Amino acid sequence: MDFNHAAELLKLCKEQELSISQVMKKREAELFQTTEQEVEDKMKKALKIMKNSVKEPLIQPVKSVGGLIGGEAKKLEEHRRMGKSICGTMLSKAMTYAMAVLEVNASMGVIVAAPTAGSSGVVPGVLLALQEEYELDDGRILNGLYTAGAVGYLLMRNASVAGAEAGCQAEVGAASAMAAAAAVEVMGGTPDMCLNAAATALSNLLGLVCDPVAGLVEAPCQTRNSMGAANALVCAEQALAGIVHMIPFDEMAGAMYHVGRSLPFELRESALGGCAGTASACKRTCEIFGGKEA
Repeated sequence: MDFNHAAELLKLCKEQELSISQVMKKREAELFQTTEQEVEDKMKKALKIMKNSVKEPLIQPVKSVGGLIGGEAKKLEEHRRMGKSICGTMLSKAMTYAMAVLEVNASMGVIVAAPTAGSSGVVPGVLLALQEEYELDDGRILNGLYTAGAVGYLLMRNASVAGAEAGCQAEVGAASAMAAAAAVEVMGGTPDMCLNAAATALSNLLGLVCDPVAGLVEAPCQTRNSMGAANALVCAEQALAGIVHMIPFDEMAGAMYHVGRSLPFELRESALGGCAGTASACKRTCEIFGGKEA
């Protein structure tokens, strides 16, 4: 059981009356010549790592290697607990958890690259916030992870998830699409709805540049993860309400890759343009690496 495009995935789901998560689990077992239980065990390990990475910085914040981030997630958590959040509990938690994972990554902790280290907060941020808010069991969240994996696989095969190749739209954008599809499945949506949400997520972040300050996966990466989580929830809500994105997922993936390849080199993880090219960013870069300000 394999698929190379979203259209093929949807066909499998319809013909065999399976969800995306079920198709993906069967695909993994067949591809790696193992059992579905062994696949499940590996996914449970990934979920455990995700749970740790969203909580650790809320208990003990740690400064990143470059010193650009550290402690932001705990500030958001305290803000929410004091009843001051203007976003509501669900969105506030998703943002907080997404930012927390980036702090773990930037301080050399253990994370799940979903699909990359620089975008690793989006999927766990969304799914673990949903789990808490709706009191979902781990089985539902694991299904979401399989669905996220299917979307990530399609983007890796037919487009890109690398900021250096196609900008941050290929990292946070891809992660947001994965999280949107996962959220829809977790909340009972159909395969069509999952891919509608993913397509919408890609279109909303089309053209997002990759411009890490000092070349470090810290800023603006952390806040973009929170934005990716918010976008995923917006797109999932729209898809669950029956709103259909006019451009199919396969076409959106192609459009994202074309736009990414069209971005100037300075806006594809070179740390030469965008946020990284500002005077303030250049000053911090010099402070980090001990050079002279240009």
